Amino acid sequence: MDYRTAGVDVAAGRAFVDRIRSSVEATHRPEVLGGLGGFGGLCRLPSGLSQPLLVAGTDGVGTKLELAQAHGRHHDVGIDLVAMCVNDVITSGAEPLFFLDYIATGRLSPEAMAAVVEGIAEGCRQSGCALLGGETAEMPGFYGPGRYDLAGFCVAVVEEAALIDGSRIQAGDAILAVASSGVHSNGFSLVRRILEASGATASTPLPGSDRGLLDALLTPTRLYGDLVKALLKAPVPVRGMAHITGGGLPENLPRCLPSGVEARVDPSSWERPPVFRWLQAAGEVPESDLWNTFNLGVGYCLVVPPEAEEAALACCAAAGHAAWRLGEVLAGGAEDSSGISGLPL
Repeated sequence: MDYRTAGVDVAAGRAFVDRIRSSVEATHRPEVLGGLGGFGGLCRLPSGLSQPLLVAGTDGVGTKLELAQAHGRHHDVGIDLVAMCVNDVITSGAEPLFFLDYIATGRLSPEAMAAVVEGIAEGCRQSGCALLGGETAEMPGFYGPGRYDLAGFCVAVVEEAALIDGSRIQAGDAILAVASSGVHSNGFSLVRRILEASGATASTPLPGSDRGLLDALLTPTRLYGDLVKALLKAPVPVRGMAHITGGGLPENLPRCLPSGVEARVDPSSWERPPVFRWLQAAGEVPESDLWNTFNLGVGYCLVVPPEAEEAALACCAAAGHAAWRLGEVLAGGAEDSSGISGLPL
């Protein structure tokens, strides 16, 4: 017996690293030291910071991977992986520095794995952070052939005096919504059950859209790093930000609010995208479950003083992000409050 007959091809692993080298190194920032292949990645802090704070986040893609792997959408879930991490750390006003990935698979498929890493590199390029390194583990007998799981880790930096932690939010502030690209990477356990029950296939069209259903569901998570950078450079006085992930608006928007206030949201301020209308109808999903599972078209939220609302919306438009007034901050927020009101929960 040898390692290869046990299911692990070391030579294929080395060939894989060689293949992705150019994609990884293309993401490197000036602060990165060395290249791919060391036991640890090296990155300096950017110059000019007096009291830098490091902000770290980790996440995965979840069961969206099941659907993506079944339909060969490996590049797109690489972007998803970066977005789920980067969109979290930038809510503090931090600049993403570097990203690490972990890929676990039953048997290394060089084509599929390279597509994943190229997607990760694309997400890093869009976010301005370096793909500093990663790990690919072949685990035959643990994962089935052709199956893989992903985890991502992002480190960002922010000047302590510029930290956005929601503490300056006050009653009267405007809450702005920034559009999602679709379902992003949350709620796919429910999505897959609906697909199975509905009998939808790869050729099923999405009513109310010129896209196919599967294409809409597998659209990569939108990255908001460019928008946050533009807002802070403008400068727009952003007092709080929220990434709308699992749990939807009810769970995520209150996370950026200080005690003593709550968010009042107007559900009529936007039209729900077709993919969510299809999911509700095909799955007969109760309204409260929709709000607590999906982003429903809102991928990111900004909290700004009312006098900065127009400037913030103009900055979003200039950065290519559809945005609108979602609601406002109200005094309140008792201990037994959910921190959000106005939703049909």
